[in-house]
Formats: sequence, C-alpha cells, structure tokens
Amino acid sequence: MARIAFILLTHKDPQGVVDQARRLTASGDHVVIHYDRNAPAGDYRRIRQALADAPGVGFAPRRFRCGWGEWSLVAATLSALREAERRFPQATHFYMLSGDCMPIKSAEYARAFLDRDECDYIEAFDFFDSDWIKTGLKGERLAYRHWFNERRSKRLFYASLRAQQWLGLERPLPRGIQVMIGSQWWCLRRQTVEALLTLIAERPDLPRFFRTTWIPDETFFQTLVAHLVPRTQIRRRSPTCLMFTDYGMPVTFHNDHYDLLIRQDYLFARKISAEAQDLRARLGALWQAEGVSFAITNEAPRLFRFLTGRGRVGRRFAPRFWEDQGASRNHVLCLIVAKKWHVAKRLTVAIRALTDIPAVDYIFNERDAGLPDLGGIASTVAKRERHRRALVRLLFDDFGSRRLVLCLDPSALPLIADFASDKAETRILFIDTSFDDAYLRGHMRRTGLAGDGTPDTVIDQLLPIVAGDLAHEVERLRDMDFARFAAIAPDATSEANAHAIARFLDVSPEVAHDLARTPHLFTD
Repeated sequence: MARIAFILLTHKDPQGVVDQARRLTASGDHVVIHYDRNAPAGDYRRIRQALADAPGVGFAPRRFRCGWGEWSLVAATLSALREAERRFPQATHFYMLSGDCMPIKSAEYARAFLDRDECDYIEAFDFFDSDWIKTGLKGERLAYRHWFNERRSKRLFYASLRAQQWLGLERPLPRGIQVMIGSQWWCLRRQTVEALLTLIAERPDLPRFFRTTWIPDETFFQTLVAHLVPRTQIRRRSPTCLMFTDYGMPVTFHNDHYDLLIRQDYLFARKISAEAQDLRARLGALWQAEGVSFAITNEAPRLFRFLTGRGRVGRRFAPRFWEDQGASRNHVLCLIVAKKWHVAKRLTVAIRALTDIPAVDYIFNERDAGLPDLGGIASTVAKRERHRRALVRLLFDDFGSRRLVLCLDPSALPLIADFASDKAETRILFIDTSFDDAYLRGHMRRTGLAGDGTPDTVIDQLLPIVAGDLAHEVERLRDMDFARFAAIAPDATSEANAHAIARFLDVSPEVAHDLARTPHLFTD
C-alpha cells in the first residue's frame, strides 16, 4: 500500500504548518518541512518545538532564503527531498505541497489512487513546442544566465539579459537533455526520486545549468523525471488542483468551495485562504475519514472560466447597463484604419473642424486620444480594449451623435472584426500609404524590434521582413471583405479621395473635397 512522504515548502503561518504536519502524519504518512529562512527565526523555533515529539515529521537539514523564480526554491525542495528519502525508507511516494495546500480527498482514497497506477504525476511538456508559457520570457529563461531576481531587481535583471544578448553569450542546453516544463506540484515514486538524486550526483552540470535559469522550479524536476522515466509511466498532470486567473495569479478557495473541491479529480488543492477556517477544518477531517466515496465531476476549471468570462461582459449576476443595450442599429461607427498614426490624426482634426461628427484618435493605443471624461472605464488603454463595446456606446451617448469616428491600427484586426459584428453599422476608411526605409526603421524602434544599439547589419536584415509584415496586415484587412470599405492614398487623385471620404462620412462633396485637400495630409 502507498505511503507518502510529503515535502512541505512553507514560509508563514507557523501554527498552520504545525496543524498541517499533525494532520498528514495522523494517517500514518510522513512530512519533511522546509521553512523559508526569510521568515522570522522565532516562528521556525515555534514549529520545531511543537513538532519535537512527532516521529513522522522531519526538517530540511539546510534552509534557504527563497525567492520567486529563483533556484532557491529548487534547492529548498532538494534539501527536504533528500532528507525524506533518507529518513523515511518506508515511503513509496514523495508529494510536493505548500503551506496553502489542503487535502480534498481522504488518505484512504489517496493511497488507493496512487496504488491504482504505477506512475509519476508531474506536468512535463516540451519547453519549446508547448504553449505552457503564456506570456513573458521563454527561450531566454534557458539561453542566458540569470543572477538577479526579476521581481526584486527588475532593472538589473533586464540589463543583464540585454548585455548577454548583445555580447552573444547564449549557452547550449545540457548534453542529452530535452527541457520540459510544468507545475512544481508533483508526486513521484521512490524509485524515481532515488534515480533523480543519483543523476544529480553523477551529472553536476545539470544543477549547475538550471541554477542560473529563470523559474527553474517549473523545469528542473520536470526535465529530469522525463529524462529518467519512460513516457508511459508519467501522467503529465499535477495531483494538486490549482487554477489561475487571467492575470496569472492562483485562484484562492474559500469556505463555500468545499463541495466543489471534493468533486475534482485531485488529491489536494491550492490555494486555500488562510481566513477560510471552516473549509480548512472540514478538509482536515476529511483526510482522516474512512469509507467516503467521491463523485468526480471535475468541472472546476471550466466553471471558473465560464463564470469569470461572463463577469467580463457584465453577465455574471446581472448585465451592466451599457452591455445590456450596446450600440444600436441606428449608430454608424466610422473606423479610420492607418498604420501612419500622424496621417489619421490630421484627418480627425480636419473632421472635427469641418463637420459636426465627433472624432477621436487611437483610443486603444494611446492614453490621450481626444476622449471626453468617461470615468473609470476609460482610465487605461487595457481597460478600454477589454470593454470596447461599452466604451463606444458611452461615446455615442456622451457626444449625442448618431455617427462616431475613431482610429485603429491595421494590426488590430480582432478589434475591427468585433466592431463589424456589432449591431451598429461599421464603415472603414483605409489610409493606404507606402513605407520607406526611414519609416520602417522608426517603426522597428517604436515596437521594440530594434534599439539605439542594434547594429545596422541586423536592421538591414529585418527591413524586408518588417515591410512584408506590414503588407500582410493590409492584405488581411482587405481579405475581410467589409461591406462598407473605402480607401484613400497619396497617389490617388483628389477627386477619388474625396469620393471615398464622402461615402465614409455621408458628407457633401464640397466638405469631402476640403477634407481630402487637408494640408500636408500624407506628409511624413
């Protein structure tokens, strides 16, 4: 029968650590605790004293000051893991936990679960081919050495990265290793842990390499286990239920989540709120219960995405007034689509001067874009895009106009398509301009593709690629085949441009000609 040695990494709530250790060992299992050296020394002494008489509890022989994304988290895990492997030879499995984890099944169920399948439970996806990393650095995590913590020393972290990139200090991966990535919360069999510790001793280049990678707790064990264990004996999932918000933060569970949690196909869950004392008490009692059956529905991730998704559009409990009504069919939304923002802005200035049609600029790109005061919904560019239909509805209401002009970049095709699918009539005026090398170089610097120190040889290599990307944006825009689409261009006749503007804005030919002849309209 399975017997578990829990590796408990924690840094706060000393009484909670004591309670967790006593709870887990009461069922005959074992715990080895690593308590962060950053925590008050008195808290650690309190834990040691409270658990001095607990035979199933051990402590990591060496404690580390842990930092998010650092090797210190792996070092702390290895310290506790070595102690657990040495001290508890009867343990068949080693299970990683944090102080915020709680069981959501009984110990009886957990043992049967682990006995059912001869395997290791660890997320292990190909680092480069999978989409496990959603945002931020990817290949740079491994290719360069990271001596600074991105959260504590952001400037030094990125300065060091840029320096290594500029000097060409990219390093190779360790010999014979396919780097894998996944959650740090795993459960491994004894033979896997023994083989892993032996490999580390035989291959000092492996810990040396991962010691200076970024966020190694997501790659170190995942890579080594995949290297040692046949794929058929790895279940690429964590046995711990954890979910993340849209902002990359762990979802926290509270007192009213008990029934939801015990229905999930996991043994533990994180994060349990420290204030959810009722939930903690019920889950603690559940771990020691016998004869409990569990109906597994596993709906928590889908339910969370569903409810938060509805919340994004004001439909979680009741619709917000602007999303409920939306832009009406009587509204006309006029989108000026231009890569050269200064050209589009000259046209909106002229529209405001020569017509009574309200016109704003690149409201989804620039903070100051000619918007009226609309309160919190327009406070940031990100919030404007997230509530784009609500924002447009409020603009129609604030201006008291049936028509509205705003500017969009050709790269914003999802935004354009979303507006075109709304109730309001959507018209598009595309400003078709050419791009010389000077513009392309400036565009590369504005978008971060090149900096002041980028060699000219690199920029010259990128120029045709960037030009091709801009041309591809235009083709994709035209391929969307909008019903009301017109274009103006610097090499078109004034009459042709005026005709396009007249159709776009429903203005007289005279006003359209004046707009088409806006001084220096297409000048760079």
